[in-house]
Amino acid sequence: MNEQAARIHPTADVAASAVIGRGTSIWNQAQVREEARIGADCVIGKNAYVDSGVVIGDRVKVQNNVSLYHGVTVEDGVFIGPHVCFTNDKVPRAINRDGSLKTDADWVVSPTLVRSGAALGANSTILPGVSIGRWAMVGSGSVVTHDVADYELVVGNPARRVGSACPCGEPLRDDPDGTPFNGPCPGCGDQMPPRSGGEGA
Repeated sequence: MNEQAARIHPTADVAASAVIGRGTSIWNQAQVREEARIGADCVIGKNAYVDSGVVIGDRVKVQNNVSLYHGVTVEDGVFIGPHVCFTNDKVPRAINRDGSLKTDADWVVSPTLVRSGAALGANSTILPGVSIGRWAMVGSGSVVTHDVADYELVVGNPARRVGSACPCGEPLRDDPDGTPFNGPCPGCGDQMPPRSGGEGA
């Protein structure tokens, strides 16, 4: 870890084996576990938890009280809002059938991937084993149970497609009949790419 290149608050707990990129800031009471890899120019907010082996790309914003558990990979330029929680166990139990406490050998990690440019709204929950596409947007408070396609806008519990999201952040709602938005973004004027198959979350 190169502490001179990163800005690490004195109250943050960063494992010696974690790799922190140049220009990254890690704020109050954040914890970064063993073998975690955080890229350059990231912001890791107060009370954030980055579990062992988690991989975070460059220029990622992780807001306060986010939990990124083992098995999560976040690509470049992702926004993760306050209190977002990633889960990694599809069948969670504290104990085995015989009453013994479960150990690392008693469960299987389900990897989760967040692709570049995606944004996850505050208090959203990401279930294990899903992939969230490039420039996708997850509404605040949503529970993502299935993959989200590139540029998709999903909301609710369980999260469902309601439209597309422009890279500028403008939400582009589908027509009432479900026809995807087709045209230039009213926010920035860029043309949205055609929707690429799959229903997403």
